[in-house]
Amino acid sequence: MDLSPFIAMVYRQVKRWWSARSRVITTIVNPLIWIIFLGLGWGAVFQPGSINSPSIPGIPVNVIAKTIEEYFNRLFGGVDYITFMVSGMAAMTVFMASFLGGISVIWDKQFGYLKETLVAPAPRWLVITGRIVGDSIVNTLQSLIIILLGFAITTRINPIGIPVALVYLFTTSIAFSSLGVIIALKLGSIEGFQMIVNLLTMPLMFMSGVFYPVNTMPDWMKVFAQFNPLSYSVHSVRYWLTGANVGLEYMNPTIDIAILAAAAITLLVVAGWAFNKATVED
Repeated sequence: MDLSPFIAMVYRQVKRWWSARSRVITTIVNPLIWIIFLGLGWGAVFQPGSINSPSIPGIPVNVIAKTIEEYFNRLFGGVDYITFMVSGMAAMTVFMASFLGGISVIWDKQFGYLKETLVAPAPRWLVITGRIVGDSIVNTLQSLIIILLGFAITTRINPIGIPVALVYLFTTSIAFSSLGVIIALKLGSIEGFQMIVNLLTMPLMFMSGVFYPVNTMPDWMKVFAQFNPLSYSVHSVRYWLTGANVGLEYMNPTIDIAILAAAAITLLVVAGWAFNKATVED
């Protein structure tokens, strides 16, 4: 099989990202804003010095403060909140960046490049797969940058776990980049795409465990979290980066990668089918 169309699309997406320096900066600064204003802000709340411990006769105040601190550490899987947050941001970076590939599909529609790929003498599924894989490489690199910047914020990140975490992040990106392409192929305007994506990403993000443990959610939210692929990405990436096992009882790295791989393969197949059904007039 001639893989040159696949390789060409991968190269195009990577080069396109690197040429758009504003996109590079934005995709890195956005999660850093979350980390700085939300992570550091809430992280200070859970520090012993900020805990206004109640006065209980016969129990020293420092013992009460230490007990409260240990409770919060157990709540976040044995790490402080800022470490909990930074590890979650790695998955969130891939998640948010994945949908930008959908916007590029709409741009290509408007400027005619999509028509060229549709009439190219190459299997359509191979072309769209190359596009999704190229975007996923870019998204994984962006997440790696966030992880490396995390070393300046916390010392609890395990560098040995980074390569394994990147495998989970790449699989996550394949799934959500495919979803972004599926949505974009059905729409003709960037405005409409952004409205749908915003409605989709916010619930998925807040029901994934990025900002607070999944096991502390109300029961109805846990039900939705079980069917959210991002929940498994956040759990596994946090596990490999920090050792924190914060998730639902049945979650473990093996189940996480199995569910992520199933979601990635399913959505990639649907994206290939949707691209194969697209017409030049679309």
